[in-house]
Order: sequence, then structure tokens, then C-alpha cells
Amino acid sequence: MKLCRYGNTGQEKPGLINDAGRIRDVSAHVADFGPDAIGPEALRRLSALNLEDLPLVEEPVRYGPVTGTRKFIAIGLNYADHAAESGLPIPEQPVVFGKWVNCIQGPNDPVVIPRDSVKTDWEVELGVLIGTGGHDIAQADALNHVAGYCVINDVSEREWQAERGGTWDKGKGFPTFGPVGPWLVTSDEVGDPQALSMWLEVNGKRVQDGNTATMIFTVAEIVSYCSRFMALEAGDIITTGTPPGVGLGQKPAPWFLKAGDEVWLGIAGLGEQCQHFVAASPTQ
Repeated sequence: MKLCRYGNTGQEKPGLINDAGRIRDVSAHVADFGPDAIGPEALRRLSALNLEDLPLVEEPVRYGPVTGTRKFIAIGLNYADHAAESGLPIPEQPVVFGKWVNCIQGPNDPVVIPRDSVKTDWEVELGVLIGTGGHDIAQADALNHVAGYCVINDVSEREWQAERGGTWDKGKGFPTFGPVGPWLVTSDEVGDPQALSMWLEVNGKRVQDGNTATMIFTVAEIVSYCSRFMALEAGDIITTGTPPGVGLGQKPAPWFLKAGDEVWLGIAGLGEQCQHFVAASPTQ
């Protein structure tokens, strides 16, 4: 199934995407797609519905982000060629950092470049949404804890991330730096999460073209690893790293985003995003 939330900010309703790519309103059957609605039993009930019996939503509409997320966990340098373009060694264990939950937004909402930023960058990534929580999850059981997958742009400010001391988190969680969606595609429909092509374009130029098959650490390894250090909860998001082609790694010189730029990105079977980058107001 493809689950979505649609509507104006703060007024989103739950929907399911039919085979024709149209939204069917499912609000008569579920209040919203928060943590309580993405567990195995809740998803089984939804899968039993006949989509053609549900109201058809008049489009176009805004796609909203996931809701109820308590932790937005990120994995860095999870593609060897991205580590190389960043001038960093291939990690021996997953690099774990945080994106603040309140940076999450709809997949096509504008992204605000922070005041005084000169190194705002893009990263297409596979997002993993936890459906069943747990602590110290065995790798062999890890994918059973995943409700589904989505597209994420791990927008990053490289100066704040790498040049101001301390952890990466400072450059990762600015408001609007977490576009998620347009859909949550359930695990049964996705199948193997290590066989998904992904891409990103800036102003019509293809800059990233990768596949999750080249991850250093698989989704199962990442879920299991993260659960050793924290209790994962339903609704938590893990974004799993980006292939090469980010602005920091462009040749002959790095290339970063500015107001007016447009970013398109997508992952096979999971949908596409489009963001316009805008300047922050003087007070932001």
C-alpha cells in the first residue's frame, strides 16, 4: 500500500494511493497516519479495504509529512563513493546523528536557506519508518519492525555541519530541512529495500544517480544497530545515507544551493519530491 497525508498544513487527512496514482480518502477508517496506525495489525485492516469504495480526492492537493515522529535518526557516509567525495574514510560502523523532529515537512514545501548560509546542500535518501518499536533488535528480525519506506531529502548546511566544531547535528536540523514523502510505501509492496534506484536533479541537471544496493550498511543492519543504543518507537524515521553527487562533492568546485533553485528527487516506487529553495527573512 501507499499511504499519504494530504491537505493544508495542520489540516491533513489520511489517504491511500490507488493503482492509477489517485488519492482515496480513508479518514472514515483511520483518524490519521500517526504511530498507532502503522503497526502490523492496523496495516492489515487497511489492506482489507476496497480502494474503489473510498471517496476520490480532487487533485491537485498538497502532500503533508508523516506525523507523530519522536525521533528523526540519520546515518552518515553510508555509500563508499559519497564518503570518498567528502574526503572522509569509509566508516567501520554506522555514523549516527540526529535531525530535529520539527524540521520535518511536506515533500514539496519550500525549503528555507538559513540566514548567512553559503553551503546549503542536497541529499536524496531512503527513509525507513518504524512500525513496531523495540530495543536491541536482532538483525535477522529488523525488517519486521519496519512499516515502510519513503523519500527524504536530507538537506544539510555544510559549514554548520563540519566547520563549527562539535557534532554534525548543527547543520542538519534547520526548519524545513526534512522533506519527507510523498508516500509511505509499506514493506510488503517495496520488497527488497536494497534494490531501489534513486536520483536527484538541481535546476534540471542530474547530479545524483544511485542505488540502495551500494549501501555500506543495509537497512536491516542500520535498524538493528540503532536499536542497540536507543529504544526505537513506532513512527520513528531513519534516513539511511546518500549516494555521491552532493554539492560538496561537485567538480571542479563545490556547488551549493541559493534562493530560486529547484530540486527534484525520487526513488523507484516511492514517488518524487520537488522543492523550491527560498531565502530566510532577516529574522530567521
